Amino acid sequence: MRNIPSIRSLGFALVLLSISAAAYAQVGISVTFAPPELPVYEQPPIPGGGYIWTPGYWAWSDGDGDYYWVPGTWVMAPEPGLLWTPAYWGWEGNAFVFHEGYWAPQVGFYGGISYGYGYTGEGYEGGRWQNGQFYYNQSVNNVNVTTIRTVYNTPVNNTTVNRVSYNGGNGGVNVHPTPQQVAVAHQRHVPPVAAQTQHAQAARSQPELRATANHGKPPVAATPKAGAFKDHAVIAAKQSGPEYHPPANRSAPQPHPGSTNSAQPNRPSTAQPRNQPEPNRPAAAQPSDRPESSPPLTAHPNDRPEPNRSPSETKPAPKPQQEQKPTKTEPKKQPEDQQKPQG
Repeated sequence: MRNIPSIRSLGFALVLLSISAAAYAQVGISVTFAPPELPVYEQPPIPGGGYIWTPGYWAWSDGDGDYYWVPGTWVMAPEPGLLWTPAYWGWEGNAFVFHEGYWAPQVGFYGGISYGYGYTGEGYEGGRWQNGQFYYNQSVNNVNVTTIRTVYNTPVNNTTVNRVSYNGGNGGVNVHPTPQQVAVAHQRHVPPVAAQTQHAQAARSQPELRATANHGKPPVAATPKAGAFKDHAVIAAKQSGPEYHPPANRSAPQPHPGSTNSAQPNRPSTAQPRNQPEPNRPAAAQPSDRPESSPPLTAHPNDRPEPNRSPSETKPAPKPQQEQKPTKTEPKKQPEDQQKPQG
């Protein structure tokens, strides 16, 4: 009987762990049309030991109603032994849902997207942890062996030319997670570090990184470190596939420089100001602009004509005459001196 509370506590802890893992794997962002193809770009050199490559991806901005490119970059692992699972877009029946990237002891499912540089669509072939140090695969990374000594060389079969950036749906990568990848989803996760979050926020504020501005070819496709958008070592994208154009039935993005409170996509336009005349109605004069008519000098307040009345209505109504009663006429009395006959 004493074991029942401990069993319940263990089950509750497992439920919380699975919810926490799912929270790191998915964000409540969905879009009805697919992101552009992945751009082709070169990888900047490794800035130093301990950095792990995090590939670029297309993110979504509600304020702009547009996809924007988050450049690939080198990031220090939050702790030894952790690897990066990239973010990806997946079709969820009626929209594309964004799945956030995370750090974990093993690489989980990232939609089967071929990001390159060790991320072939399954797992990570760009490096491994060994005795607390990260060793880089020289065959897929831009490594300067004179400064980075923890290297090895293992060829990776990464000849695919597919640049699709989403899983499922029309034209997406048709790959499902393996049992091992499902198990990774329930392991301990570490969310993106502060440098990665700031990197994505900075990319969102760059108008040239929006898909409608660069048409799928961002001018900054990769940076040597997170947030280093002005560094001399930034890498521009090469043209990949057809030029990107957003669907014609989507609402145009509403850029608001320096503000994130712009209108949401696919919403009707805001109502017109109240003092603006409505369509198909004559414009009414404002009270402050209407000239006041000066009353006639002889008019009394009660006799002033009301506005918008016809001239016949402006005349005061005649007062009803009182009924006069007939009066009897009596003969005039003659003065006494005229009534007596003169003798």
